[in-house]
Amino acid sequence: MWINYINELVSNALKYAFPPSWKREKKIWISFHKIKSNEIELIVQDSDVGIPESLDIRNSGSLGMRLVSILAEDQLHAKIDIERKQGTKFQIKFEV
Repeated sequence: MWINYINELVSNALKYAFPPSWKREKKIWISFHKIKSNEIELIVQDSDVGIPESLDIRNSGSLGMRLVSILAEDQLHAKIDIERKQGTKFQIKFEV
């Protein structure tokens, strides 16, 4: 099921993160970390221009962002954190 989050976040990064004027390297990182014996952290991060602080993924006009929120919070009961510095970093923590 977590593959859906990766797919949405990577698709959004490819679609929106790097405008045509972007001259720096285009990078997307995906990683998993075991936090506790029953908790995993999925990180999807890119080197983009960053998403605005004002963007609320739960109430966004973007179907992809709303879908990530719905899938993670409603289906996995996961916690989502977003860092918007030096690109965008989504951290999704969920129990396994």
